Amino acid sequence: MKINIEGNKIEGTFHKRINRFIAEIYINDKIEIAHVANTGRMKELLIPGAKVILRKVNESHRKTQYDLLMAYKDTTLVSIDSRLPNQLLQQAFMHKSIPYFKQYNDIRREVNFGKSKLDFYISNERESVLIEAKCVTLVKEDDLASFPDAPTDRGRKHILELIEGKKQGFRSAVFFIVQREDANRFTPNKEMDEAFCEAVLLAQKAGVEFYAYNCAVTTHSIALKEEIKVFFN
Repeated sequence: MKINIEGNKIEGTFHKRINRFIAEIYINDKIEIAHVANTGRMKELLIPGAKVILRKVNESHRKTQYDLLMAYKDTTLVSIDSRLPNQLLQQAFMHKSIPYFKQYNDIRREVNFGKSKLDFYISNERESVLIEAKCVTLVKEDDLASFPDAPTDRGRKHILELIEGKKQGFRSAVFFIVQREDANRFTPNKEMDEAFCEAVLLAQKAGVEFYAYNCAVTTHSIALKEEIKVFFN
């Protein structure tokens, strides 16, 4: 199953990032402003001169006329929209295409738990599951995907909430969705955020489950491709 990337797509050349949500892009030698739907740093992707894919948006309330959707890393197309992992997982849960989670029929998005809002609550008559999804764009040497690419107090908080969920009797899981297809394994990024990685190790010992998938990405669609192995620091 795949998600279609709708709209009028245009190629551009990355110029610079103004802030977390705004970037300047060259389109036909003219600088345009684009919305960036990802708060990660993406420093290895969003470099001056990088080829990018944008979507033209014609909405009067918008401050920007373009969405920055994808960037090329050499010949690899990388989807940067951090909203897509939830859509991909919801589709996968609904179609029962993830073997470990085929037994659940009730699927809910953005549920409050503790002091956080987690991405999914899924359940059947016997068991309930709390799930958090993370968007991964960073792939290091030797096809090793890693998260986060910037310190994330919010991400650490979510991991700790899942530990609490386990204590309360929930099944708990984290999905790292690598939005490119050149990754064949995943590890938490200890060099970037040691506190996040410590929380991951605590969660693993507490019984929280960790999964990672890479994606098949084109300018028109994205789909979960295959599960890749998670290595813990």
